[in-house]
Amino acid sequence: MNSIAFKSFVGLRHSSSEPLHFSAQPKPITLHRKLKVLAGKYSPKVQGRNLRVAIVGGGPAGGAAAETLAKGGIETFLIERKLDNCKPCGGAIPLCMVGEFDLPLDIIDRRVTKMKMISPSNVAVDIGRTLKAHEYIGMVRREVLDNYLRERAKENGYDGKTSGVGEKRTLEVDAVIGADGANSRVAKAIDAGDYEYAIAFQERIKIPDDKMVYYENLAEMYVGDDVSPDFYGWVFPKCDHVAVGTGTVTHKGDIKKFQLATRKRAEDKILGGKIIRVEAHPIPEHPRPRRLKGRVALVGDAAGYVTKCSGEGIYFAAKSGRMCAEAIVEGSENGKRLVDEGDLRKYLEKWDKAYWPTYKVLDILQKVFYRSNPAREAFVEMCADEYVQKMTFDSYLYKTVVPGNPLEDLKLAINTIGSLVRANALRNEMNKLNV
Repeated sequence: MNSIAFKSFVGLRHSSSEPLHFSAQPKPITLHRKLKVLAGKYSPKVQGRNLRVAIVGGGPAGGAAAETLAKGGIETFLIERKLDNCKPCGGAIPLCMVGEFDLPLDIIDRRVTKMKMISPSNVAVDIGRTLKAHEYIGMVRREVLDNYLRERAKENGYDGKTSGVGEKRTLEVDAVIGADGANSRVAKAIDAGDYEYAIAFQERIKIPDDKMVYYENLAEMYVGDDVSPDFYGWVFPKCDHVAVGTGTVTHKGDIKKFQLATRKRAEDKILGGKIIRVEAHPIPEHPRPRRLKGRVALVGDAAGYVTKCSGEGIYFAAKSGRMCAEAIVEGSENGKRLVDEGDLRKYLEKWDKAYWPTYKVLDILQKVFYRSNPAREAFVEMCADEYVQKMTFDSYLYKTVVPGNPLEDLKLAINTIGSLVRANALRNEMNKLNV
């Protein structure tokens, strides 16, 4: 299938004599001053061509969607304004993503098999004792992963031509996938509603080789009011450097202060390092109120698919892009028929059934354990338990809410209550000292 990828996209408009519309009255959807989407009347068959779909955004969600659509006989247009862009991202991907998306090992910088969770008082707990020999967390650079997914989509059926930056174009399509991130213009165009968002700030730091050895297969997570009042700080290893970052929803104006504190906490291990790149970007905190309207669907960060507590989004972006594209391929009978909102809604139903429990569990964990330093101390203490580690890694690596052992669950509940009681007692004592 022939298709076009533009760095800068200007307009979407249907080519037939009848204007595209979502409702009885033709209504343009304006993405910004120069970009409009006009939806059209439903027709059971596409005449003289295959279904045309525009994907706005070339990250993991857009790349995965483009590949699936192109393979499925859809005329695919991938629109990305900045092909060398990469957002601040820890870059962790679960093991299941490597297999599901057939990722080559040479795009994975590091295979993390050890993690340290470090409490506000700098108590460090080693995590990873329950991992099997073949299990690991992959660490990637977004510019490498995103480019690989786009190039593979190109190999599977869409032409990667580019236009000049800012060049005006008109494109004729039948459906749109909004994969354009947290500041999604597609989302604004369909009145998808607002959501809470975090600001993520990250510095890539080139550290001496002898210090890089420490991070060869190790990642660190720091919790405490100093690094973030509602999230965590991280040091994640890359090919020849480390990514040091943090994030916050509630105190966005203090993000640089939290970043400085994160560097301070890891100071002895990154001493002598040189900052080679600085990145900042909004990260959604929950799914948008609306993720679909007519023949326009949202995926990835545009839909709000980032988990609380862990801040994970790469896998969910790619998975949602693929699932949305699969719904379009199936509903269109491999590009022979037009799709409608009902076809796209099947993607949402499948997505919510598979992943909504994961989002709810992590939401609860964040509310319970990220609310104060004593609660974070309890959280780190709890992470030392091997049963907790096994349940956590199994759920993360394979993206399922793992059913537990009833007896172990009871013991865990008792231990958690004990940790929280001790944390509450500690908080009361600290409050007395502050009076």
